[in-house]
Amino acid sequence: MGKDQNVPESDFPAMERSTREKVHVIACGAIAREILAVSRQQGLDHIDLNCLPAIWHAYPQKIVPGLERAVAEARLNGFERIFFAYADCGTGGEIDRLCEREGIARIEGPHCYSFFSGNEAFKDKADDDLLSFFLTDFLARQFRAFVIEPLGLDRHPELKPMYFGNYRKLIYLSQEEDEDLQRKAREAADYLGLEYEYRFTGYGDLNSAIKSA
Repeated sequence: MGKDQNVPESDFPAMERSTREKVHVIACGAIAREILAVSRQQGLDHIDLNCLPAIWHAYPQKIVPGLERAVAEARLNGFERIFFAYADCGTGGEIDRLCEREGIARIEGPHCYSFFSGNEAFKDKADDDLLSFFLTDFLARQFRAFVIEPLGLDRHPELKPMYFGNYRKLIYLSQEEDEDLQRKAREAADYLGLEYEYRFTGYGDLNSAIKSA
């Protein structure tokens, strides 16, 4: 039943008011830490964060069905403002089609490597980086669980040339300057037999995306 427009806002239950005033951000779990950091830095206490499994990074066909379920649940819970903290993320435009159907915005860009770098800066380096494999802070931390194991390299290391033989270097796009993560990223490059390059990006376009959500 619709709300009586003559009822003062203050008479609505506090929980309902707070839900309607918040932005429900449905995010890839791989960028949860960064979203929370941006929210703290910018004082964005209206953000309500719901993270979907980060491992879908390796299985992009699962992302849109998961987003559809999360949107339905959010609306049942009274959220009117919803934002997708996803880029296209290998879905071939499926997230954009969902955004159009549901009237929901997302982070601009093809993937997190691009928006962390800044989409324009990433495009400018596209030719130079054509043969590069990228890591973020999350992937540096979780290299075994999100790269080695999904590709079966823990069981069949002889497959490394098949997966990575066309790459020349590993580029670590760092959101926070952390020597331990730099060490892990360098070890990942050594494991894959690639040159290593470090780039500190900070949060890139994620800052403006979350602020404007």
